[in-house]
Amino acid sequence: MRASDPFDPDYRRLRYIRYADDFLLGFTGPRDEAEEIKEQLKGFLRDQLKLELSPEKTLITHALTEKACFLGYDISADGPTTGLALGHITLRIPIKKLEEKVSRYCEHGKPTHRTEMINESDHAIIEKYGTEYRGIVQYYAYARNRRWLNRLHWYVRTSLLKTLARKHQSTVTKMARRFTGKAITKHGVLTCLSITTERKDRRSLYAQFGGISLKTDPFVVIEDRELGHDRIKPRSELLDRLLAETCELCGSRTKVQVHHIRKLSDLKVKGQKEKPAWLKIMSAMRRKTLVVCKQCHFDIHAGRPTRMRLNQEESIEG
Repeated sequence: MRASDPFDPDYRRLRYIRYADDFLLGFTGPRDEAEEIKEQLKGFLRDQLKLELSPEKTLITHALTEKACFLGYDISADGPTTGLALGHITLRIPIKKLEEKVSRYCEHGKPTHRTEMINESDHAIIEKYGTEYRGIVQYYAYARNRRWLNRLHWYVRTSLLKTLARKHQSTVTKMARRFTGKAITKHGVLTCLSITTERKDRRSLYAQFGGISLKTDPFVVIEDRELGHDRIKPRSELLDRLLAETCELCGSRTKVQVHHIRKLSDLKVKGQKEKPAWLKIMSAMRRKTLVVCKQCHFDIHAGRPTRMRLNQEESIEG
């Protein structure tokens, strides 16, 4: 198939994009020629690679009148009424994808707190929400309707503040006032939620949610790192919790260490009428580790009740 060869007298503009097992062909020419390319591709995959095209996914769409869904984007071409050059390719966030992401932070259509995070440190909560939101915003950097993510921002931010409010037995307004900060970006100073945790003789910890411009950024560079020994490895969640240096039971910052079990099934103690508070917390968090101070750790192994923060006692009872 020589459709992409500029020396071919029947050359048409053909572009190819591939990611994972999906691919997209952009073609300028008549539909019957597009059908012919599709059949040639089908035969090549079948005869040379022993693969079959999916009839449900292998579609031919007219970019001026239809949208092609590819890797979470709606892809189409601009017509004469858009003010841009005819055939200019446009990427957009599909409304369905946006609503799917919004729904992760909702219950009955309203933003809700995340119970499994109530026992986390403030730093861990803000960092978790910030990382999730930043990943989505950066992925849709090329979308012309990127500002639609303002809707997602409101839901995620409200869910974050409700989680903090539930943890501190406070209100969303007070949490917003407490954690509101400023982020310096190439688009200026933007509002965000942030926290800085000072540590003795060590570098401070910083976590941030938001503070990202939602302007379309068509020139952003997305780097694909090759797998190898020099790749950046993500920091483990346990390390983040240890760096917070806060007992997840009583809130003490003295001699923090880790209590761990072999497997989650060990949390199901048979014949025990009332589970200890620390075991309930580990069950709710679904974790095999618990960051605790030295005193709480000693109490756990001695079978004695551990100290608890008031909000944790109420959340366990609830």
